[in-house]
Amino acid sequence: MDAMLIVFCMAATLLAAALTVPAGFGLATMITPVMLLWLDPHLAIAAVAVVHAAHNGWKLLLLKSDVDFSAVKRYGWAMVLGALIGASLGTSIDPQPLLIVVGFALILLPILSISERWTNYRLPEAEDRWGGFGSGFMGGLTGHQGALRAMFLQRRLPDKSAYAATAALLALVVDLSRLPVYLYSDGEALIEFLPLVAGSVLSAIIGVHLGKRWLKKWKKSFISTMITIGIVLSGIMYVFEGITM
Repeated sequence: MDAMLIVFCMAATLLAAALTVPAGFGLATMITPVMLLWLDPHLAIAAVAVVHAAHNGWKLLLLKSDVDFSAVKRYGWAMVLGALIGASLGTSIDPQPLLIVVGFALILLPILSISERWTNYRLPEAEDRWGGFGSGFMGGLTGHQGALRAMFLQRRLPDKSAYAATAALLALVVDLSRLPVYLYSDGEALIEFLPLVAGSVLSAIIGVHLGKRWLKKWKKSFISTMITIGIVLSGIMYVFEGITM
């Protein structure tokens, strides 16, 4: 495997990992296209899941004192159920229509939330479990879990550190639920790309430390704006990916 391409992937992962500490999502969205330079889609999802789990585990280690466990209880079981179902169905159903539907939701719902003073629209608390299930399901099926989770979670956790820490724990819950399914089906093939995966894991861990510094320095309003923009851009990417699959 070309060493320069591995270095390129490590650099991309480092930047993505740092940005996603304050944002609470986006690592898989940013590095999956890079992994697809070498790997077929199923292997790319599995490889990104390994990196994603290492990133969230390390982030949780650094931010564990800020976790809001009430939010974990509200979302956690639904996310696990969704992740197991999504990962199990990943090789047998077509994710294209799901990506398109979820993509449009990610574009429209944040816009409605921004304009809630005119529309009276607000994501109700009762929908949290459906948001958790949907986030886990999409994470298991396609690797894209964070934007849907962020759409619900950021409104419930106004404190930026609590949001980042809780998002890390919830993401790790999904990762640990789906990883055994991926490794059972693709683990042997993934060994061939071990240098790529190991280098990306190292970059993701280093990126957590850089991102933690940004979390402390950036204002909450800036982070909230970045999250909203990230959700909408993720939605556009989902629709594009679904249309072009």
